[in-house]
Amino acid sequence: MLPELLIDWRKSFASAGTALALAMTCPQPALALGTGPVDETVVEGSADGEVVPEAVVDLPGLIENRLAVSMRAADDVTVLFYRQRGFLPAWTRPELLQGLVEAVEALDEHGLDPADFAPDTLRTEALRPQQELSPDGVAERELLFTDTLARLVQQLRHGKVDPRRLYRDWNFSRPAAPGEQAGRLARLLDMPDGGDVPGSGQAAERSGLAAAVLAQAPDFELYRQLQLALKQYRSIAAETGDWPKVSAGPTLRPGERGARVVEVRTRLVAEGETELAWSADAALFDPALAEAVKRFQQRAGLAPDAAIGRQTVEALNLGPAQRVAQVRVNLERLRWVAQDMQGDHLLVDLTGYQARLQRGGQLAWSSRVIIGKPARETPALLDSVQYLVLNPKWVVPPTILREDLIPGVIRDPDYLAKRRMRVVDHAGEELDAQQIDWEAARRHGFPYLVEQNPGADGSLGRIKFALANPYLIYLHDTNTRALFRRDTRALSSGCVRVEKPLELATLLLDDAQRWSPEALEEALATGKTRTVTVRRKLPVLLHYATAALDDDGRMQFRPDIYARDTVVLAALRGTVR
Repeated sequence: MLPELLIDWRKSFASAGTALALAMTCPQPALALGTGPVDETVVEGSADGEVVPEAVVDLPGLIENRLAVSMRAADDVTVLFYRQRGFLPAWTRPELLQGLVEAVEALDEHGLDPADFAPDTLRTEALRPQQELSPDGVAERELLFTDTLARLVQQLRHGKVDPRRLYRDWNFSRPAAPGEQAGRLARLLDMPDGGDVPGSGQAAERSGLAAAVLAQAPDFELYRQLQLALKQYRSIAAETGDWPKVSAGPTLRPGERGARVVEVRTRLVAEGETELAWSADAALFDPALAEAVKRFQQRAGLAPDAAIGRQTVEALNLGPAQRVAQVRVNLERLRWVAQDMQGDHLLVDLTGYQARLQRGGQLAWSSRVIIGKPARETPALLDSVQYLVLNPKWVVPPTILREDLIPGVIRDPDYLAKRRMRVVDHAGEELDAQQIDWEAARRHGFPYLVEQNPGADGSLGRIKFALANPYLIYLHDTNTRALFRRDTRALSSGCVRVEKPLELATLLLDDAQRWSPEALEEALATGKTRTVTVRRKLPVLLHYATAALDDDGRMQFRPDIYARDTVVLAALRGTVR
């Protein structure tokens, strides 16, 4: 074998190439595959009674040499896998080969593409008996199947697409280190009967290696429900092709009648509301149709008000193939963040306009939230609350300063006074806003800061939850609480407004003696700005998903408010190289 193969490939490359060349070119008349050095024994073999040598092939050496010649990086998962096992072959049982083929063929159940793994080649190789392969063919098949297993586990655990290639600010946890990944492959191949396969669904219906591999996907109820939806909508698309469309027009409301009402009725019947087909007056927007529209709106993440406006028409005109694509995108998103959703965490569901605190596997708190408007998106982030600010002062961020405040002051000279704002230099000295050339500031930039003093009527309300990201994104109270009554709440300038901030603050401070709800209210009542460190840095996930479960655990599709699905879908449909 080549010594210190992973320490310095360059030193071993020449000898590796020579060894492999010899292995491939030297005549080997009666090779037997072994795991030790080449040996010779005298056996009865020829027709004329001569004795011939039987060579026992050093298969680990062939595997090692082939890895060296391929010039893989020292931290390549396949390299580390074989180095950990002394380059001994791993795919020695036909059931392992067949199990991997079965796992690849089942990838479409996860919204992934089996074609990324050349299933025909794998199937052919799996059916070839090992005794029919040359030693070099055995080594080649070893690396093919191990490389496939490594990529397969990567896609199931973390996704096909690297989100860092799509979003420059993506900061969720990276996959495990290559050495840990290699150890995981070894454990999978050591449990040929599937072991204790976690989760349920399609993976649990299989056995052996296929079940163990497919169980690497996220073990969440949402993931399983997305898989069921994928199967359902694929079946509908295959059977019906598409659903009837609804024409654009004025908002339809219960009690109205017309040709567009018939279109809505026909569309909902096609999706399963079959009882609507027996109406005596198909053109009337009757109570039964109104209830069916509400159910559809709930599934589509819209206000269930039975009014059929632009958004409802757009949702009605999405066909089953488009829902399949939407499910695939959201299965992929869930794989991206699954490892960060383990354990206690605060999840901010951006498209669901909800925040949920999970502790000990249970829902400890939830609240409606307001997120960034489409022009000022709230990014998907992994973060943690660093500290709380009671009665916070607000320093106007650059974007709001440039796009909102300066134009506002130009329109209304009392803009700052009405909002209790003041202009300060970077030393904190207050300046006379009347002496500032605001038109020049709009054209050339603003060299000062604008602050809003603390108070319940301030933009941040009474509590700020400071995060650690560099984008000035954080959670906070608000002075416009009526906005929480809206169904669509993409209304802020990027930060997340929380409807029940005092409850969240009490839970995060987690100190019943010092910070009971009453003590917190007393501190807020002083009006003084105060910074309080949280006891535990709980993970905060700002997660974007256009398909999720509603409060009753039913599948819900949401509007793609930030138009992010298209990019993810295109990347999913691409070829992984």
